[in-house]
Amino acid sequence: MKRLVKNYWLMTLVLAFGLCQSQSMVSIASGADQAKPNIVFILADDLGYREMGCFGQEKIKTPNLDRLATQGMKLTQHYSGNAVCAPSRCVLLTGKHPGNAFVRANKSTPPEGQWPIPDGEVTIAELLKKQGYVTGAFGKWGLGGPESTGRPLNQGVDRFFGYNCQAHAHSYYPSYLWDNDKHVALKNDPEVPGHASLEVGADPADPKSYDPFKGQDYAPDRIHEQALKFIHDHQDEPFFLYYPSVIPHVALHVPDEDLQPYLDLGWKDPPFTRGAGYGYTPHFTPRAAYAAMITRLDHYVGNVLRTLDELGLADNTLVIFSSDNGTTHLDEEVDYKFFKSVGELRGLKGSLYEGGVRVPTLVRWPGRVEKGSERDFVSGFEDWLPTLLDVVGASATVPESVDGISLLPTLLGKPQVERDYLYREFPSYGGQQTIRVGNWKAVRQNMFKGNLEVELYNLANDVSESRNIASEHPGVVAKLTEMMSTVRTASTEFPLVPIDPKPSGN
Repeated sequence: MKRLVKNYWLMTLVLAFGLCQSQSMVSIASGADQAKPNIVFILADDLGYREMGCFGQEKIKTPNLDRLATQGMKLTQHYSGNAVCAPSRCVLLTGKHPGNAFVRANKSTPPEGQWPIPDGEVTIAELLKKQGYVTGAFGKWGLGGPESTGRPLNQGVDRFFGYNCQAHAHSYYPSYLWDNDKHVALKNDPEVPGHASLEVGADPADPKSYDPFKGQDYAPDRIHEQALKFIHDHQDEPFFLYYPSVIPHVALHVPDEDLQPYLDLGWKDPPFTRGAGYGYTPHFTPRAAYAAMITRLDHYVGNVLRTLDELGLADNTLVIFSSDNGTTHLDEEVDYKFFKSVGELRGLKGSLYEGGVRVPTLVRWPGRVEKGSERDFVSGFEDWLPTLLDVVGASATVPESVDGISLLPTLLGKPQVERDYLYREFPSYGGQQTIRVGNWKAVRQNMFKGNLEVELYNLANDVSESRNIASEHPGVVAKLTEMMSTVRTASTEFPLVPIDPKPSGN
């Protein structure tokens, strides 16, 4: 009997210990979940390499972004996914470089949306969801229309608010935005079009002639409110906030109160009237408008950082800021020479020269990323997917199809082996192809016309790509030319002519 009692108490103790241990493990697991860093990725739209103060801008005020740079790291040789919106975002979200990514150029699918990424593509959002993250996207999507496989809710996004379609996003005063899979009406009656001209007979020298291009309900404000709400709503669980802003992509739409500080500077600012040519809506003071838009984006970034501080989340949140490509080439609307938007770099949006794809990038992760640091490691949008999974301890889940590498060693200030290559192709704007190996960069332009000549630049001493030295280094040219052929796959939807055959019927 005593033995039975003794065994009973022994079993009780074992069970109790096991229960405590189980509860302890649950607690540890819960604590581990909470220890996973929140991730905030803010993506500007057409922001040039030199359009922030911390990257050398002298005319446009960006105090919050400049402060972010002092709190973290500048990546000075970081490349967007491509030279325009949709393909750049595809590289970012899927981790595949432009020669393997599904979407390789802007391609609309009327009545609304862009060419969709298929169900088979795996996005950052989908992978982070599997790691216990709640995911939200706020801003411009551009990777599949509202009824397509590519819409945000089909690609791992729990909460979406903003523009599904890039063309719709040309207006900052639209009649509606998307709230998940439903329309939300804005108080713009009528909506302000993204493309329009002055009324017939209107005086281009009269500021009142431009009043039709001013709205009441500024869409970026509505998007910003929802992004901040997402942080508040999910402060007690790990979250991934993808914030692809529409700013500073034209049209030049910005509230008048934001203009005034720049109007007070007295810039000589000739109106943009559009006339009969291509362009977005006219503006009486385009330089002031463009600067004001960037400063407003800076204000939004400041609000995000302030919210993280107020909720006590800043120390456990990785914040990344970048741009989807370089400054627009529409110089009558955006005076990139006046602002020195890409500085010493060659090329603008739509170009695979440095100014079209080298983008200003900041990273803050308190206690891990060194304050006020700067790294020139060559990196690109395809690297963020493996980097973020490495950050959350899930590097083993990176799909084999991913082309990017984890930048975590660089972010933590540790040595990192130089990447094998950085490849870009763009089957638009004449057809283009580039590859960078070390400081060597090969470039092909005007491929649609049958041109396969390879230009060669050494970025170590010619970042402006001003001197083609292909004739001096035939061996390097041959090597890079071969690599441009072998590191990519052919695309049926976005053929790079003449390398890829045109689809039948075209």
